[in-house]
Amino acid sequence: MTDRTAARAPAPRHARPHPGRVRAAVLVLCAVLSVGSGALAAAGAGQEAPDAGGSAAAPRRVVPSPTPSPAPTCSPAPLEARAAATLVVGLPGVVRADEPLARDVVALGVGGVFLSETNVRDARQVAALSAGLRAAAGRPLLVSTDEESGRVALMRDVVGAGPSPRRLAQRESPEQVRARAAATGEALAAVGVDLDLAPVLDLDAGPSGGVIGDRSFSADPGVASRYGLAYAAGLADAGVTPTVKHFPGHGRSRVDSHRESDVVAAGLDELAATDLVPFRDAIAAGVPVVMLNHLQYAALDPDLPASLSPRAYALLRTMGFTGVAITDSVGMGAVNLRWDFPEAAVHAVAAGADAVLATDGAQAVRMRDALVEAVRSGRLPEARLSQAAARVTALAGGDPVAMSCLDVELPTPSR
Repeated sequence: MTDRTAARAPAPRHARPHPGRVRAAVLVLCAVLSVGSGALAAAGAGQEAPDAGGSAAAPRRVVPSPTPSPAPTCSPAPLEARAAATLVVGLPGVVRADEPLARDVVALGVGGVFLSETNVRDARQVAALSAGLRAAAGRPLLVSTDEESGRVALMRDVVGAGPSPRRLAQRESPEQVRARAAATGEALAAVGVDLDLAPVLDLDAGPSGGVIGDRSFSADPGVASRYGLAYAAGLADAGVTPTVKHFPGHGRSRVDSHRESDVVAAGLDELAATDLVPFRDAIAAGVPVVMLNHLQYAALDPDLPASLSPRAYALLRTMGFTGVAITDSVGMGAVNLRWDFPEAAVHAVAAGADAVLATDGAQAVRMRDALVEAVRSGRLPEARLSQAAARVTALAGGDPVAMSCLDVELPTPSR
């Protein structure tokens, strides 16, 4: 997920939905899409009907209501702060918290940072970098990375090398994978990483080195679900928040969205029976973060990547997801060849993204400013930005009410 250029209390176990839940969500979404944007006529309120004989109702005694107490007021954080809180950005080449890019990004008030292999020398250095970033921020700050095991392992020098997800599913039990992921999570937590952009829930039986390839646990929805959720649970066991990806499923495309886009032709019913199954199960299990990919879907928005598609986010929400929706990096070619970083951020948040990932932190100021201007010009509803900022703030362990005057509750992975 590189660019072209570059303590929560456990919640009650979430009930698993009926197997038909995804289909029901699909039918709901189809109904929404077919209705269009026509407004519903409002019914008159507070009117009494005459009795059957047409006579007027007997007068009723009116009891004066007590004078209502003034409603409590809440002032959200400045618009600039809420806009910055939706951004999760990389720090290419930064290894110390006092380097200029690190200082600038933290001072801007971003919701999180993304650490890649260019930020890693050894475990002690990464721990010092994470601690320094948080100390400079003076507020809860997400520190994320991408550690899937196998070929996408940006913290390999910290956690050690591991088999690909496909090989894990072939050779180990879900319980063993959960234990392995817990060990990975413990190593990540020890260096200050609290958000892992893994596991992959995409279905893929293609060549190991394909775009998804052996990053996928299996082409079988049931297997991919069991093993992906075991990996997510292991991370959560260690106190690291997992992120399932790449909704609504990347395995049907052989195009590398780091370089270009592609259109998935499958209909919603077909997706519901295959690609969406692991995501349905993850939502039922209380996964707190879902990443959207940059592919286009003929059944949703054929002209927009899922990460910028209102209909893709609507599908995710109709499936019952109430957590943080994050984009894949908007510096990837499938997005960045059409929309610059600032425009991509505005489109993503307006569509329904809560967090916008950009592995080039040098773009953070422009992205923040574009979000602010979009609200002021009316292109982006302020309520949508406030909701996104509240969710990301809550994910980081901050106070969403202080940020946006919204009390949000995110799902918690079941144990």
